[in-house]
Amino acid sequence: MAGFNGFGGANMQQLLKQAQKMQEQIQRDREELENSVFNATSGGGMVEVKMTGKREVVALKIKPEVVDPEDIDMLEDLIIAAINDANKQIDDKTAEIMPSMPGGMF
Repeated sequence: MAGFNGFGGANMQQLLKQAQKMQEQIQRDREELENSVFNATSGGGMVEVKMTGKREVVALKIKPEVVDPEDIDMLEDLIIAAINDANKQIDDKTAEIMPSMPGGMF
């Protein structure tokens, strides 16, 4: 059997098997990430957000003492900060477990 760009048939089969194993591992890592829950807080724990790896907010807790009808802007900022922190945690975890691959395999 003729080689393909210098690869014999056996070598090509081995490369395909390695690629399939890598793809399966990436899928397992993706599922683990999506099923993880990330906790983030802001304002010294006044606002807490729980978000899945799919970036779905599953819980939001606001301590009563941070609710000031005269300063809704501060509360909004605290909520945004907590959500942004959870998103950063997801981004960091994604970068940690996913290989850098051309074409964005993840």
